[in-house]
Amino acid sequence: MSYDVIVIGGGPSGLMSCIAAASHGAKVLLIDKGDKLGRKLGISGGGRCNVTNAKELDELIRHIPGNGRFLYSAFAQFSNKDIIAFFEGLGIRLKEEDRGRMFPVSDKAKTVVVALVGKVRSLGVDIRVHSPVRQVLYRGDRVAGVELQDGRRVESSAVIIATGGKSVPHTGSTGDGYAWAEAGGHTITELYPTEVPVTSKEPFIRSKELQGLSLRNITLSVWNPKGKKLIEHEGDMIFTHFGLSGPAVLRCSQFVVKALKQFNVPTVKMTLDLFPELGADEVYSYTLSLAKADPKKQIKNVLKNAISERLLPILLNKAGIAEDVTFDNIPKQPWMELAQLLKAFPIEVNGTLSIEEAFVTGGGVSLKEVDPKTMQSKLVTGLFFCGEILDIHGYTGGYNITAAFTTGYTAGKSAAESLNESR
Repeated sequence: MSYDVIVIGGGPSGLMSCIAAASHGAKVLLIDKGDKLGRKLGISGGGRCNVTNAKELDELIRHIPGNGRFLYSAFAQFSNKDIIAFFEGLGIRLKEEDRGRMFPVSDKAKTVVVALVGKVRSLGVDIRVHSPVRQVLYRGDRVAGVELQDGRRVESSAVIIATGGKSVPHTGSTGDGYAWAEAGGHTITELYPTEVPVTSKEPFIRSKELQGLSLRNITLSVWNPKGKKLIEHEGDMIFTHFGLSGPAVLRCSQFVVKALKQFNVPTVKMTLDLFPELGADEVYSYTLSLAKADPKKQIKNVLKNAISERLLPILLNKAGIAEDVTFDNIPKQPWMELAQLLKAFPIEVNGTLSIEEAFVTGGGVSLKEVDPKTMQSKLVTGLFFCGEILDIHGYTGGYNITAAFTTGYTAGKSAAESLNESR
């Protein structure tokens, strides 16, 4: 049996590819190796599914540091505003939360998955689950279909690879598509974890004395060995038994990975700013005023309402200030050092958790070999890519799923239109 378009992978980009291709008149087959579709969607956004982000286009692309500019042409066809309209057209009411994140009013990812899969079915797409693909078939410089693991072949002059990266493998993202892309002559840029917790062997990490401590509205920075700030992100974080996690940490993680590799060093420095809205002099005056307001009280008790009680002993020790000192005996220079530590507490980090434990895969199919207007391979006619298999990655907050939906729509629409042109 043959189809106009075969889509491999039932994640967000694959489902959207099916919808776009079928809506533009193609006879579509969706193949997935798992037992159900939309597994990664079902756990995204903490189980609530952050379907996109409402930021303006340039700001949206700025939050996709991994080749986001490649998406301008795709966004011209199917933008984040179109994604919002699409879901509302399916009857899913959305709400905007902090930082532009868009969620279903139901707060349930299942709502999104059911609606997407329902739309795919309503368009007459044939669906095969439990059907792992062995290889994509090529005939010269054209795609010819796919061969399944059981040996059956399905012919098609358009194949869309939407198999994801290597992150969160229990959802089916195990990197299968990279080998099929390479078989077609494509380059796979180096894969690495992004949006991933960071590891450290600092004494206060190894002792687990800060494990579980959450800090809100802080700023984290990553520095290269030459003292240049690579990135700065504000938000929340948490200390873990192995290092650091939380939204601000995840956003910094790819810069940790790149700096360690580029400079071939065992650690790089991150700094934690506990008072991002104040300068060091202002922190000095503020903390001193707290002590002055209660001059007979020990410093550790004065400051615990302004600074985490668990972090405070480490800060005081680094600054060389005794915990039981009172206002009259505060040493001026160490107190300035304390203020500077509150603005830039150093943490040496030595890496991240594995790519399988990351939220997003960095690297993938080289964008030099993909047409940004169609997502079609420049090397193989009829071969399309979309989603995380491409060398595109964004921060958490609805940016990666937006890239998946827009590249998926573009690939599906382009695949269907290419067939119509050839008929």
